[in-house]
Formats: sequence, structure tokens, C-alpha cells
Amino acid sequence: MFLTIIIAFISLIGLIVLHELGHFVLAKKFGVKVEEFGIGIPPRIFGKKFGETIYSLNLLPIGAFVKLYGEEKEIRDPRSFSSKPIWQRVLIVLAGVLSFWIISTILFSIVLTLGTAIAIEDEANHNLVNPKVQIVAIASGSPAEISGLKPGDTIKQLTINNQQLSINKVKEVQEFTEVHKGEEIILTVQRGKEIFDVSLIPRVSPPEGEGAMGVALVRTALKSYPWYQAPIQGILATANLTIAIIKGWVKVISLTIQGLPSGAQLMGPVGIFSLFSQVSQLGIVYLLQFIAIISIYIALFNLLPIPALDGGKLLFLGIEAVRKKPVSPKTEQSITAIFFTLLIILMIWITIKDIARIF
Repeated sequence: MFLTIIIAFISLIGLIVLHELGHFVLAKKFGVKVEEFGIGIPPRIFGKKFGETIYSLNLLPIGAFVKLYGEEKEIRDPRSFSSKPIWQRVLIVLAGVLSFWIISTILFSIVLTLGTAIAIEDEANHNLVNPKVQIVAIASGSPAEISGLKPGDTIKQLTINNQQLSINKVKEVQEFTEVHKGEEIILTVQRGKEIFDVSLIPRVSPPEGEGAMGVALVRTALKSYPWYQAPIQGILATANLTIAIIKGWVKVISLTIQGLPSGAQLMGPVGIFSLFSQVSQLGIVYLLQFIAIISIYIALFNLLPIPALDGGKLLFLGIEAVRKKPVSPKTEQSITAIFFTLLIILMIWITIKDIARIF
């Protein structure tokens, strides 16, 4: 568990550092003076100046930052951020967000070279590597949830009255539970490297839209690509997942506006660390894939037009482009401070809910 926390911590901090590196590289490219590149949030523990930039390690390990000359106030200087053309400032801001997609593409490329699980049909029987039936979702209050099953678990065998059935297809699980509704069955489950038995009783009359056990299942097999094809597939995987996440957000917003339950659940650091713990048990490929997914979520969140995020900075630059003059630095800082405070409050609230849900 401790090792998982360390891996999760390093992964998340690493994503943020690489995000800030995106801002840093393009700022240097356009001749903006970078005053400081910091890991962690001040107060400063250690700092060393190389050239014109201070590289620092700070006390609060919750992020990273790049301090650009002339970003917080307008300075008339060729090397000032505020003196650069709007298009250059927009690209400097976007570079940080773009870094998340680059990271995701690289990770997906590695995963697809090593081999990753893909969904396949029950009818597929040729050239399959390690086909198996996995749980992808569990209904709240269902026999599966009560028994302790989790998403990602592999169902290897079903047993009742000493009659055993090895599982290779989704329909085998469905047919078995249909025949034995109301009877106690034993599932042999693999979770990471651990194999264990779980007993449950499939419901005779499950709620509408749920099966007898209350699980969503998928048949998977390993799929890998040659190293020269993996980068293209990594780009496609990143693009497809980005589109899927955006569609999901649009659906949630639409249902919320209509006053209908969306099933969406906000998750903070504690919830993410919990998922890291679960995913890490499945192996390095799943862990890299999970980090790639998290990277895309952070990229899209960062693009939201909320002051205190990169999307908020882009919003102010857009207003400047329309007005032909920048928003007052004092006004921008005040609005940003208000939204930053609101984000912190939201994060605390989400964290409390995460803790209550997990423990």
C-alpha cells in the first residue's frame, strides 16, 4: 500500500511538472524571461540559479509552477510575457495543456507496444492471447458489491454443488447465473496476482437494467502492435478517449440541466489514490494506461474557462483580443484569487466525500 501511494504521488507530481515544463519551453522559445521553475508550492526549501532562472524545491508537495517575467503585472520590456503578441501568449499557455496529451500519447504507445487488453466478441477464437472475462462495472447494493467484487476482477471459474465451469466467454457467466438464480454460487476470481473464491446468490428479480449478480462484463484479450505502429495507435487512442470524455461531460451536463440523475461522481486526490491502489494490482500495463487516462482528464479540466486554470488565462487573453486592450492586472488577480479559493473549497468537499465513500 505504501509503495502504491509513492507511485501515485510521483505520477501525479510528474504530470504537473511536465505540464509546467511545457509552459517553460515555449516561453523560452519566444524569448520570455523565466524567473523561476519550482517543484512544489512555496515556502522554498532549496533554490539554485542557472542563467536567469531559479530552479527550486518547495515545501508543499502539491504541484509545480513557472514564474514568468511580466505575467502578473504589465511590464514594458521585450522579454516580458505581457509585452508579447497575444498569439504567442496563447501558445505559451496552451503548451502546458498540450503536454498532457503528449504524455498520454507516449504512455499509450508504450502500453500498445507491451500489449494491452482490448474488448473482443465471444465469437472470436483465433490468435487470442490470454482471453478472459472481466468485470467493468458493479451496481450499487448488488450481490456483486456485497460480496466484495471490484471492477477489473477476472472471473476464472464458477462452482455450484462441486460442479465447476471454467470461464472463457461472457455468455457462459450469463447462462450459468440465469440457471442458478437464488442459489449460492462460488466465483473463482483473479485480482492482480491474487486468486481467491467469492460466494454470492444471484438475484431472482434484479432491478431493471441490472443482471442477477449486478455486474457489467466484457471479454478481453491482449493486443500489441509493432514499435513503428504503436505511436500512431497511441495518438488514435488519446484522440478517441478525449472525444469520449467530452461526450460524457456533455451528457452529464445535459442530464443535470434536465434535473435527471447523471450517475457522475466527482473525485479528488484521495479517490484517485484509491484507484491507483486498485489498478496497480493489475500490473504495470494497466498502471501506465491509467496514468494516460488521468493525464487526459487533467488536460480537459485545465482547459475549462475558469480563472485560476489555463482555460481562465485563455479567457482573459480572448477578452483582450476583443477589447484591444488587456484586462486590468488587479482585476484579473482578484477574480483569479476568488476562483482559486472556490476550487480549494470544492477540492476539500470532494476529498471529504472520497474519504467517506472509501472508509
